[in-house]
Amino acid sequence: MSDIIHLLADNVANQIAAGEVIQRPASCLKELVENSLDAGATHIRVIVRDGGRTLLQVIDNGKGMSPADARMAFERHATSKISQASDLFQLRTMGFRGEALASICAVAHVEVHTRRPEDEIGTRLEIAGSEVIAQEFAQCPVGTNIRVKNLFYNVPARRRFLKTDQTEMRNITTEYHRIALVYPHVQFTLVNNDEVVSELPVCSTKQRIEAIFGHSSKAFTGNLVDVMANTELVNIYGFVGKPEMTAKNSQQFFFVNGRYMRHPYFHKAILTAYSGLLAADHTPSYFIYFDIQPDAIDVNIHPTKTEIKFADEQAIFQILLATVREALGKFNIAPSLDFSLETHIEMPALSDQPATISMPRLQVNPNYNPFKQTAQPKTAATNWERLYPSVPAEQLGMQIEQALFTLPEINEQTPLMQWLNKYIIVPSDKGLMLLHQHRVHVAILYQELIEQFKQHKGMSQSLLFPEVLELTHDDMCTIQSLQDDLQAIGFAMDQLSPNAYTITAIPVQLGQANPCDTLLQVIHQVQDTGSNATQQWREAMALALADRMAIPLGKQLSDVEMRDLLVRFYEHHSSQYLNNGQTIYTIFTPDEIQKRF
Repeated sequence: MSDIIHLLADNVANQIAAGEVIQRPASCLKELVENSLDAGATHIRVIVRDGGRTLLQVIDNGKGMSPADARMAFERHATSKISQASDLFQLRTMGFRGEALASICAVAHVEVHTRRPEDEIGTRLEIAGSEVIAQEFAQCPVGTNIRVKNLFYNVPARRRFLKTDQTEMRNITTEYHRIALVYPHVQFTLVNNDEVVSELPVCSTKQRIEAIFGHSSKAFTGNLVDVMANTELVNIYGFVGKPEMTAKNSQQFFFVNGRYMRHPYFHKAILTAYSGLLAADHTPSYFIYFDIQPDAIDVNIHPTKTEIKFADEQAIFQILLATVREALGKFNIAPSLDFSLETHIEMPALSDQPATISMPRLQVNPNYNPFKQTAQPKTAATNWERLYPSVPAEQLGMQIEQALFTLPEINEQTPLMQWLNKYIIVPSDKGLMLLHQHRVHVAILYQELIEQFKQHKGMSQSLLFPEVLELTHDDMCTIQSLQDDLQAIGFAMDQLSPNAYTITAIPVQLGQANPCDTLLQVIHQVQDTGSNATQQWREAMALALADRMAIPLGKQLSDVEMRDLLVRFYEHHSSQYLNNGQTIYTIFTPDEIQKRF
């Protein structure tokens, strides 16, 4: 019998190993930029084409490589960062395993130009599928220029799992921001499809945060509070958001020793510090930087190095909790106790007479015997079947559905009344129906917008003076994904700059609502879904748009307007709730009303 166990070829083993390190173009960007930072670069330029699947290029002005180092760098486990296992606990560099470049060249076409400051001529290296195609001398500036082309060209299954160009670009931007936020002393440039979308000069940490997440209309960092704590165990600094400026899509970042990380336990510490200050569905923004001795953490527990183990997690949890609470209290955001104030408490005067204490008295029934049966035993229930007649399952389901969703009939003689300019009251034989007028209109518009998405028949009206919509790069990536659907319902927009659009037409139903605020709400609603499914995007968009278009609370309606609103609601909607779970109407039955009297 022949042997069945054999060694895999090097190129096959490299492709398999690459799947752990290089999951998508954003993973490739992370590894290349981290190598540039380790090389001492002060300016890093990232060029992306077609979401990174066609081209991902990183150019730096670091110290470059010699011809021998350039060739050796693409071998597996070749690294300049460590030489023995104990070095893993003294790491100050971003990379150390020597797997990234080998993984990249195993699944892509890679071209490298590199030169050291002391060399007069540089090196050009070309690799495809772990095989060296060419190595030669070449003229190039000091630093390293790596071009990764046709990512996953030899792994069709992995290439098919890549998302749309807009989604992959959004992931690239997220990774780009994670690195830029922790290296404000490095200049970064991001180019997408030959268009500069981000230019981040050298600045302070707070200025870098503002450059990434701020808008010209309002300062993002104006709503942040400084955090600072220096201890023997860890140094913590950064910023946390004010409670009144929290939102559902908050920006939340942890960094340790210059490396982005995810840490649910420390996230819980920050939420605990905000206890009682936030709405139920809101979370705070925070940018927290940890500086700790390398031997107190382990970064080698996950291929992406974003999950980090701390030796003293509980102690750091308490330090972080106290630091954030102190920062909030210092700015009079959280209530604090001032122990420097003297407090006088008046005690009652003592009497000279000794106090008399009487024994408690208990009333006892001496004739009670717990073992004596005095009451007659209960008889078994009979004829209980008549109280609960059997109902077929189908009929029972119809009865429940009718009880929950059948609306009382409305005709021209049905009296309608508006209450508090917020609710519509409809009397009927089923009881008293109370409808939330804004949500009724939201339900109607939601169904109309969903239908317009399918048929591309949205009515639009041109704006006399176009509105300018300024966005962050994340929001730009999102709105580019929604362009077709926005056009389908009546929006017309032209790109004005890498971070701005001009709105020239809006849906007719939008009326006097601000189109810029409306689109921002749509973008954030879609981002909150956390999904790439078109149907979920459309539902989130339709709900956000309908909420902006619907009649506002406090508007007085005439009898004709109320009747028309209810007729349209009956035609489009029968559910008691919106898609986000909010109640549209409720019915007080005669029995419920009778109990009040």
